[in-house]
Amino acid sequence: MDEGIMHYWLPIILICPYLTIILILFRTLWGIKSFIVEHDPSTFVSIVIACRNEQENLPGLLKSLSMQDYPNKLFEIIIVNDNSTDGTISVVHDFSSPENISIINNKGTGKKLAIRTGIGISKGNLIVTTDADCKMGKKWLRTIAAFYEKEKSSLIISPVRIEIMPGFFGIFQSLEFLSLQGITAGSALSGNGTMCNGANLAFEKHAYLKHSEELHDEIGTGDDIFLLHSMKKDAGAKISWLESADVVVSTAPSPGLKSYFRQRKRWISKAGAYNDIYSITLGIVTFVTILLYTGTLIAGILNSVFLKVFFLIFILKSLVDFPILLNTANRYRDGSLMKWFLPCQIIYPFYVLVVSLYSITLKKKTSFPSPTGI
Repeated sequence: MDEGIMHYWLPIILICPYLTIILILFRTLWGIKSFIVEHDPSTFVSIVIACRNEQENLPGLLKSLSMQDYPNKLFEIIIVNDNSTDGTISVVHDFSSPENISIINNKGTGKKLAIRTGIGISKGNLIVTTDADCKMGKKWLRTIAAFYEKEKSSLIISPVRIEIMPGFFGIFQSLEFLSLQGITAGSALSGNGTMCNGANLAFEKHAYLKHSEELHDEIGTGDDIFLLHSMKKDAGAKISWLESADVVVSTAPSPGLKSYFRQRKRWISKAGAYNDIYSITLGIVTFVTILLYTGTLIAGILNSVFLKVFFLIFILKSLVDFPILLNTANRYRDGSLMKWFLPCQIIYPFYVLVVSLYSITLKKKTSFPSPTGI
């Protein structure tokens, strides 16, 4: 085959798996329907929140929980203090409503053990986890309980969005997070969930206890994703995505680059322990696409033939990334962010390489990026 033709066709062949996966996920999202509560649920729910030095964030969360449109007798709030050195405990004690709130100390150290400690004393069979820096609407808990009663799911994955922070840095974070949520929803709806977020996760207590030994306690993060991956291997476990504007949980963005990179490093540091084939495949396919993207651009500076290949890859990748991100942004009422798609799409692959190298250098673990670019 002519060498000039190979310059074009080989990269196209290599990114075909990525294009195929993203198009399949978009097709799944295209038919997504919002869940509507048709009756008043009566399931008792235990909300478990692991906290470490969250004195500043807890008041906002507790206020959101106190305003829930769900009878206080049907849920409990368990705050697990993970060795805080600030006024976390005092904040909880000083909060007068709701009355069904308690705070206990972690039996050890770390979020995974904190969650396990809270679940250990919980009264409900349906456990809901969230984070101290989150906020939710008043119909959040009621909608989750109603969905559970209808679907009887072992694990319920619900949406999380980042509050938009002014400036390009804040917009970049929001779009990146929306891309993650698009993949989260699409993969879960297709029956092949690859990621979830403990900031808005619900599961049956007995299912958690059955899989709690598979959470990789040697790794400080991943209490949510490792639970998902373990349940996927259980033929008796039902994993569902809950689509509803009433269950969206909002969380604050990283205030600066240092905290942002630390957070991303934590996210990808657990990838080396993945044993879920679909997640590994998706990570590899995405990383190959990003290498092609950045590699052809760098090569194009030296040879214009490769610059043409770069533009071809950029166009093809953007054509599949844009629809799935637009779908997710519109569902979260963040469609105005899409005007920043192109500049973020150009930057994203280089950002992924920097974060991956940063993580590998510090932890020496294999790291995979998230798909859909931005």
